[in-house]
Amino acid sequence: MRQSPKKSHPHESAHLHVSGEAVYVDDIAEVNGTLYAALGLSERPHALIKSMDLSAVEAAEDVVAVLTAKDISGENECGPIVQDDPILADGLVQFVGQPMFVVVAKNYMAARRASVLAKVEYEDLPAIMTPQEAKLQGSFVVPPMQLVRGEPEKKLKDSPHRSKGTFYVGGQEQFYLEGQISYAIPKEDNGMLVYCSTQHPTEMQHLVAHSTKRDFNQVLIETRRMGGGFGGKESQSGLFACVAAICADYLKCSVKIRLDRDDDFMATGKRHCFYYEYDVGFDEDGRILAAKVEMVLRSGFSTDLSPPVATRAVCHFDNAYYLSDVEIHAMCGKTNTQSNTAFRGFGGPQGAIVIENIIDNIARDLGKDALEIRKANFYGNAERNVTPYGQTVEDNVIHELVAELEETSDYVARRAEIKAYNETSPILKKGLALTPVKFGISFNVVHFNQAGALVHIYTDGSILVNHGGTEMGQGLNTKVAQVVALVLGVDLSRVRATATDTSKVVNTSATAASSGTDLNGKAAENAAAQIKQRFAEYIAHKWGGDIQDVLFENDTVSLDKQSIPFTELVVEAYENRIQLWSDGFYKTPKLNWDKDKLQGRPFFYFAYGAAVSEVIVDTLTGEMKLLRADLLHDAGNPINTAIDIGQVEGAFIQGMGWLTTEDLWWNPKGKLMTHAPSTYKIPAVNDCPDDLRVKLFHNPNHEDTILRSKAVGEPPLLLGFSVFFAIRDAIASVADYKINPPLDAPATPENIMNAISAITDIVDDTDTNSGAKS
Repeated sequence: MRQSPKKSHPHESAHLHVSGEAVYVDDIAEVNGTLYAALGLSERPHALIKSMDLSAVEAAEDVVAVLTAKDISGENECGPIVQDDPILADGLVQFVGQPMFVVVAKNYMAARRASVLAKVEYEDLPAIMTPQEAKLQGSFVVPPMQLVRGEPEKKLKDSPHRSKGTFYVGGQEQFYLEGQISYAIPKEDNGMLVYCSTQHPTEMQHLVAHSTKRDFNQVLIETRRMGGGFGGKESQSGLFACVAAICADYLKCSVKIRLDRDDDFMATGKRHCFYYEYDVGFDEDGRILAAKVEMVLRSGFSTDLSPPVATRAVCHFDNAYYLSDVEIHAMCGKTNTQSNTAFRGFGGPQGAIVIENIIDNIARDLGKDALEIRKANFYGNAERNVTPYGQTVEDNVIHELVAELEETSDYVARRAEIKAYNETSPILKKGLALTPVKFGISFNVVHFNQAGALVHIYTDGSILVNHGGTEMGQGLNTKVAQVVALVLGVDLSRVRATATDTSKVVNTSATAASSGTDLNGKAAENAAAQIKQRFAEYIAHKWGGDIQDVLFENDTVSLDKQSIPFTELVVEAYENRIQLWSDGFYKTPKLNWDKDKLQGRPFFYFAYGAAVSEVIVDTLTGEMKLLRADLLHDAGNPINTAIDIGQVEGAFIQGMGWLTTEDLWWNPKGKLMTHAPSTYKIPAVNDCPDDLRVKLFHNPNHEDTILRSKAVGEPPLLLGFSVFFAIRDAIASVADYKINPPLDAPATPENIMNAISAITDIVDDTDTNSGAKS
């Protein structure tokens, strides 16, 4: 049964987005009598609450109620893994911005104004703010992880060359356009409906049920769309779903909580920042012989998703490179800051960037081009194709992909041109870098790799699909609808995707780990295929012939020389009492993982990519500009080329922002000072290169994924590495490429200037010492 060819289609909600008709949680028509909640936030990073006078809050205009931890009827807990994340602080605060109480008022501004009127007496306790401090004090949310392969200590001692050092990469604010929001509406028979901007409706269902003493079947979570998520709405939407539901349950009326941007920054977690210490041995050709690395995460005050983030970092330290003898330590540092959480890449980018930094150093130490060193270390044949965690790399295309990009980007010629430019330009310096990506796809908790879907066909021939994934702008609903249309051979306009709803598809996994289309697309395909099979059996019986010869395409079903319009077939099937709906299910095969030994096959397959970036740096101000970027990414056999290219572009720019402009800074009192668009800089239009070239690498997935496509949500974020290392290359030109710039991320103008000053001082000292000796 053949399928019609795929092509690019607009995002299913694009016309609603541009017209302003798309309904987000805050656009939902409110029930009469709806009240509004705001949070009272801690002003100390670590302290006992000695007293909390809320009388002024309660007396404020239009305030209806003020709730504290004692007013929660169920569990005061919203941690996704470990029960160490209270909804409202109870006697102890652990970061500036931690919710202590909730104000419920007749309008949004009244609730916000009242929330700052509390008089709180604290007894301050020692606070840990950085991952370095956490390591020194042995402050961890879970025990440290360790992975060892081979004999790294021995191989390090025997290596002809060694490279040791430290590296630091900052965190990143999700900065979704739509902030955290939930709207809870009590229903009959103790039911609770919560409209929530979340990537994980099932987890919200569980948390709301626990916090309000309900069964799961009494709680309905609905999510039609989010105005962005990036991981920040996987676990951390739980606090707001619970607050809305707790208040609605307490007051027996509808309650909405919508965070102001500043409060969102202050109360929610970000991408984990990482501190690294590494020691690497290598030979004359730059091939890595042994590597040791310690990674310390700034987890924040609670566990949240730090353990799986650390695990994924461990599993991506190798990136695209074979490491025969390696020792990796990962420590989830407990700090008195916001509890950090999932963010696009989920630890993978933080794991991979340190090996890229190491290779960049090796190249400069040997006086070679970094691309040459990267090629020398790529995964290769059967003797060099097993990861440190024991998974065989069976789908490696990094050699071919990088070779294609090297040619199409004119890398070699541009490298020579840039060196020539820098020789005659004392102030402005250009840099160029090509970096690769190998990114594993699947949840690293095996049982999360499952999904369900429902497909309904109505008697007018229109089709409705519902699945467990959530739409946050990434085009998941569009792709799933395309899959259903392809299976049934109908035009995409016939298919409509509905809101994610915990009463329809149950026990769903988060839309995360780049697995949304892989899982939900397969589940929808399975459901549609069952209906298609029933149709084919009916047609084969009616006209005589082989079921396998029934053809579904162009809104028509045919067998040999006979055909029938799809709409007529649907009516006939209904009249013949053939089931016109089906459920579908999918579980990812081949996965296994031992979380204690850090061994197994955590990934179904790998997605690959590479990017070349060219930058220019002003050595007097530290300002930089990305001039050109060439991106080549492996999306397998794309379901929707336009959407995939958009994802690659967006991920690249977001990755660039993480490594260049997005700087999180806490003051000595533990307060996050970069808590608004005025103090925190995400990339804007002017930061995008004038010359951006994006192409998808032709490589149908060798695994049986949905239509042989590959995930494209997270992997391309790592393409942004090329911008950081192009900046490093430009800085290195100040010292004739002989000194490794001590540049940490993000490469803000301040950090760039510090790196330039450091290598300039080394050059000056060298010249002075040489002169003294002569």
